[in-house]
Amino acid sequence: MTPSKINTFLLFKLPSAYLTGVRVKSISETSCITTAKHRWINQNPFKSMFWAVQGMAAELSTGAMVMTQIRNSNAAVSMLVANNNATFTKKAKGRITFSCSDGDLIKEAISKALKTGEGQTCWMRSEGKDANGDVVSIFNFEWTVKKKG
Repeated sequence: MTPSKINTFLLFKLPSAYLTGVRVKSISETSCITTAKHRWINQNPFKSMFWAVQGMAAELSTGAMVMTQIRNSNAAVSMLVANNNATFTKKAKGRITFSCSDGDLIKEAISKALKTGEGQTCWMRSEGKDANGDVVSIFNFEWTVKKKG
């Protein structure tokens, strides 16, 4: 999984994320960085980035690692967000960078799901920062993974 392949996936499978400027900048087994830039198409009435666009970028920073770990497992595993929450601390203006470093947590959940045959859950956190390094939002996603079949 490369940023280019994931961004192409966005264009065809999640066009709203692609059109609003959500992009993967880097990804590894343990971390993922995504960005979104405040523009006319993704603004709210308060002249900052709409919360849902931040949510798409934050979810992608977690979900891309879930997809990577599933691919690395060479097994048929389903994935779904079961729950999420967010905190907003500052207006999101300019380019916002979302980072998640919880790849090891989802790897462990997938491994356990494959060993036990039971669905597993895993909370993953994504933090959004502006160009000054100030936190503008924090998103938490509860991913569920389950062996198919």
